[in-house]
Amino acid sequence: MPISSNVFVRSGVILLLVGFLALAGIVGTTIWLVEQTQVYFNEVIEARDARTAAVDLRTALQDAETGQRGYILTQDEGYLEPYTTALDIVEESYRRLEEVLVAYPQAAEPMQTLRGDIDFKLAEMARTIDLVREGAVAEAIEIVRTDRGKEAMDRSRTFFDALIRAADDRLTSGAEDQRNAATALRWTNIAGAFVIFVVVGAFAWTVVSYTRELAKARQEVELANASLEERVRERTVDLGRANEEIQRFAYIVTHDLRAPLVNIMGFTSELETSVGELSSYMQDREDPDPAFAAARTAATEDLPEAITFIRAATRKMDALINAILKISREGRRQLKPESVNLDELAEASAAAIHHQVADKGGAIDVDIAVPRVITDRLSVEQVLGNLLDNAVKYQDPDRPLAVRIRARQVAGNRIEIEVEDNGRGIAATDHERVFELFRRSGAQSQPGEGIGLAHVRTMVRSLGGDITLRSELGQGTTFIITLPRDLRSYLETVSK
Repeated sequence: MPISSNVFVRSGVILLLVGFLALAGIVGTTIWLVEQTQVYFNEVIEARDARTAAVDLRTALQDAETGQRGYILTQDEGYLEPYTTALDIVEESYRRLEEVLVAYPQAAEPMQTLRGDIDFKLAEMARTIDLVREGAVAEAIEIVRTDRGKEAMDRSRTFFDALIRAADDRLTSGAEDQRNAATALRWTNIAGAFVIFVVVGAFAWTVVSYTRELAKARQEVELANASLEERVRERTVDLGRANEEIQRFAYIVTHDLRAPLVNIMGFTSELETSVGELSSYMQDREDPDPAFAAARTAATEDLPEAITFIRAATRKMDALINAILKISREGRRQLKPESVNLDELAEASAAAIHHQVADKGGAIDVDIAVPRVITDRLSVEQVLGNLLDNAVKYQDPDRPLAVRIRARQVAGNRIEIEVEDNGRGIAATDHERVFELFRRSGAQSQPGEGIGLAHVRTMVRSLGGDITLRSELGQGTTFIITLPRDLRSYLETVSK
């Protein structure tokens, strides 16, 4: 659609004004960034000078001490060469360090302390050297053994180490600041050049058309995002409903299975009593009839053995039904979001198994680098408790158990908890299998039903998270749990 000349002129004036402002912004930003770069450069130079002076002073003191001790041990004047050379360097290095730090009032007191320690150490070294020259070697050694000179050197080393670390940190941050300033300057120039290019080459109609297209595209994106969020919400709700149905089905099935199982267990008890009476009766009688001998064998040996097998099978069945009921009840338990100090919770979980680990020379390390989270305390306690119990149960007998609990923030407003052990590990083919109900990995040397990790995954997923693992046979296992930082937002999404 054509535009009038008035609209074109008016638009051109506006665009020229925008271009002028962009150019002014480039110039102003460039000047400011150059000034900042100069400031960063000066700070880096100061940090470098301070570090150099501190290193030189520390090295000179160490050389002097080395020469002194060598002379005391050997009484050879040749060992005093490092000591003599270092004396001049000490004073020069201290003067340079004092000049660099004069701009930092907070360094005045530490520098005075350093001066006193240096003077004391130099005086001690001079005194011991004079004593050795006079033949009083034992007296010189006794002065060294007082450790007062060592304490002065230790304080000086502590000061030097702190100053060098601070200088290194400043050098690193200064270099980073300069790099950031250069990056900002580059992007400022690029952005400004782009704006000027658009202003020079654009017409009012192009700008209007572009704006309309941009608005249209934004509306389409917003519509697509709204549709996507709705689909995700619907899928989440469907998944939650399906999970509830599965839990209800598991509860009903296990409940119905328990009734005939109880009957079997009851009738087995009655049968066992009857067999016992029959066995007693048969044992007390003698009859040459071969049929009687076979009946007595059945009553005294075969039937008791069969009843023993039946009882073992019913106990196993009862344990499995209880396991399914436990998972089903946990899935239907009402979650209670609350503010949880994850560090305290992890420490409490570690304390629960501390005696089992410490008795065999092991250790538990807790490193929680996240603030408080909103979650269900009981579920998290059960998850950590199960994983720590597994670490104790499946530890490697050839080495002390080492367990580490770590936590950190990750993208998406979530947290990641790692429980790492150096136990016997899990084969790669079983990494997913161990989370399945009634499935276990490796040698079955420990009692269990194979429900622990299935229960853990159920609880973690009910909290809106997931659990995976890294493991290698003989090297240990690391379980990785991801959870939302705020359980309430997840529950709100599921309930919609």
